[in-house]
Amino acid sequence: MITSREIDRVVTTPPPAPGFIGDGHTAVPVVEPGEFEQNDPFILLMDDRVDLPAGREAGGAHPHAGFETVTFVVEGALRDRDEGTLSTGDVLWMTAGSGVIHNEHVVPLGKSRVLQLWLTLPHASRWAAPRFEHIERDSAPVRREPGVEARVYSGRSGPELAATHNYVPVTLVDVRLAAGAEFEQELPASYNGFLYLLEGDVSVGAQATPLMVGQVGWLANAETDSANATALRINAGKRGARLVLYAGERQGVPIVQRGPFVGESRADLVRLSREYVDGKMPRISELAVRT
Repeated sequence: MITSREIDRVVTTPPPAPGFIGDGHTAVPVVEPGEFEQNDPFILLMDDRVDLPAGREAGGAHPHAGFETVTFVVEGALRDRDEGTLSTGDVLWMTAGSGVIHNEHVVPLGKSRVLQLWLTLPHASRWAAPRFEHIERDSAPVRREPGVEARVYSGRSGPELAATHNYVPVTLVDVRLAAGAEFEQELPASYNGFLYLLEGDVSVGAQATPLMVGQVGWLANAETDSANATALRINAGKRGARLVLYAGERQGVPIVQRGPFVGESRADLVRLSREYVDGKMPRISELAVRT
C-alpha cells in the first residue's frame, strides 16, 4: 500500500542579501548548513542571483572536499574555461571527495540564477576520487502528463529514469505545472527531502499544505516501513507553479564542516587544510583534460 507523504515544516526564505562576489551578486540561503542532523543528506542550498558586467569573473579558484556539489542553472549561463558552458536548465554534479580545486575561470554570460546544493557523501565514499558530470538540459529525461512537465536530473519520476551517477541515492526533479494541474511523485519511505517554490503556488499532500514562492516545504517522516513507497501529491494553484524537488537517502553519519571542507572529525578538517596548502589537491582543469 502506498501512503501519502505530507509536509512537516515550512520555511520562508529571507530576502536576497549581498553575496560573496560583491556588487551584482545576491544570495538566498534555502537550506542552512547548521541543521544537517534534520536535513541529512543535504548540507546546504544557496539560491544565487548574479548580474555582473560583461567579462567579469564570478569569484576565483577554491577547494572543496568531503561532499558533492550539485549546481543547477535556473536562468542564464555560466562559462568556465575548463568545465565548459552551463546553460539554462543544465546541472553540474561534482564529487569533491578527496579534494579538488574548481571554478578557476567562471564568467556569467549575462544575468543568471543558480541553485547550488551541497550533498553529503556516504562514509565509505567520503574520500572518493574527484569527478564531475555535466547534465545538459536536453539530455535529461522529461515526464509529460496533462499540465505537467517534470525534468528528471537524478533518480526516477514515473517511467522516466535519469542516468546520473550517484553515491547517495537522490531524486532531483524540476517540475512545471499548469494552473490546477496535479503531480504525483513516488519516493521511498526512507527518503528525506524538500520542495523549493520558484514560481506560483501549490498545495501538498492530503493535508493540502500551502507553499508559495520562496518557501521550502520539508517532507514529514513517512509513517510506514522504510521498504515501502510513499506518494507525494502536489496541486498547482490558479497561476500554475514551478518547483524543484530534492529528496534522498539519509546517511546517518554526523559531519563537521569548516569553510569548503566537510569531514567526520576535526582531524579530517585539519588534514584537508594541510593538503590544500601543500598543493596536493588536483585542479578540476586536470580532470577535464582526462575526460
